[in-house]
Amino acid sequence: MPRRINILSFLLSTLLLATCGGGGSASTPVTPVTPVTPLTLSLPARSISASQLAVIVATGDPLSEAIASYYQTARGIPATNIIRVTLTTGVDTISVTDFAALKAELDAKLPSTVQATLLTWTAPSRVVGTCAMSITSALALGFDAKYCGSSCASTAASPYFDSESALPWVDHKLRPSMMLGASTLAAAKTLIDRGVQADASLPTGDGYLLRTSDVNRSVRYTDYAALPGLWAGNSGLQLNYIDNSAGAASDGISGKSNVLFYFTGLAGVPPGLTSNSFRPGAIADSLTSFGGYLPGGNGQMPITTWLDAGATASYGTVEEPCNWTAKFSRASVLIDQYYRGATLIEAYWKSVQWPGQGLFVGEPLAQPFRDSPAFSVDAGQYLISTRSLRANSSYALQYQNTSAGSWVTLGSFKLTRAQPQSWRLALPTGAATQLRWLGPCPANTALQCTLSTSP
Repeated sequence: MPRRINILSFLLSTLLLATCGGGGSASTPVTPVTPVTPLTLSLPARSISASQLAVIVATGDPLSEAIASYYQTARGIPATNIIRVTLTTGVDTISVTDFAALKAELDAKLPSTVQATLLTWTAPSRVVGTCAMSITSALALGFDAKYCGSSCASTAASPYFDSESALPWVDHKLRPSMMLGASTLAAAKTLIDRGVQADASLPTGDGYLLRTSDVNRSVRYTDYAALPGLWAGNSGLQLNYIDNSAGAASDGISGKSNVLFYFTGLAGVPPGLTSNSFRPGAIADSLTSFGGYLPGGNGQMPITTWLDAGATASYGTVEEPCNWTAKFSRASVLIDQYYRGATLIEAYWKSVQWPGQGLFVGEPLAQPFRDSPAFSVDAGQYLISTRSLRANSSYALQYQNTSAGSWVTLGSFKLTRAQPQSWRLALPTGAATQLRWLGPCPANTALQCTLSTSP
């Protein structure tokens, strides 16, 4: 028995020496295995935020001041983005000379971070020189006869048209502009509240694309006809193409609820307009000559009538444009951009190729289909979720092992139409040092750019 105790003691002492060191001899340290944290990145934002919108106030105009104050509170606009300018309101037009002074004052005051502007008056709405530009387009593009010229001629195009840019001032040196379009404070508050209510609501809704019996004003029908089929099966959005070119039925819709889009071509108010119910964030317009000629539409339907009926934004021209489809919104582009997460001002501006003669009105930050892109590691894989990808454009996630190494594609994507998507991809093999997300360039969608990288 004593001998057994001695043996056990010897074994115990030997074990302690082996693990803790003893007798002054060096021990071999045990290095713990640290799990490798997978690289990650942030998918890029696709929309203008409240901090990037400037609200333009006509100094001394009580209605302009009140609208700006309400909008600032409703949208959380920074105080530095409330810009007061010298302007004579209450008259329909502003001369080229007076506009040049207004734009110079505004440009000097705008913070460099501002990407878009909101006007809080309804008059003036037109800048008049050798031709007429809307004040929203003149502020965005600068007054230049190439954007209006002879009223029935083609005009210069906007570089912002159907782009992927979320920073138009950075990418194109233009700031899209929108006029709120309300003539009373009560109407302004109602419109602003509609826009706020629309945000991230992901609404179900119906779109109505009308070819009316007015042949000259229904030339956009070639864009309309294919859209119901293209969007068929898309949860929550139902597009309806109505062909009344023969005049056998009505040139308007009546008694419809859930209206999200309404595009038509008529000189006057569509039959049954006030019997319909519009969703917050709804967009509606008509191809006609003087819808943006405020306040009265020069005898035609003013675009503010759409706002009064419940739409959140509209668009129309301020001088005779003739029926060039490029001078009006293209529904296929507008619906696509809006559904993929653009704000209302972005989607509308991106849908008009030749906007020089057109006035944009409404609540600019309404964003019913706001995208909340996510990139995470889940169950040992990358999980990517977004609704913002452009149809028929290529996207890819790549990794690199060293700063000098070649890029390896983990996965690539190409959609045939806009829709919310989620993908799972295997993590990189080896010691990846960087990730990058590729897609169409913001200023040129025909090219591919690095849209974001890992830290």
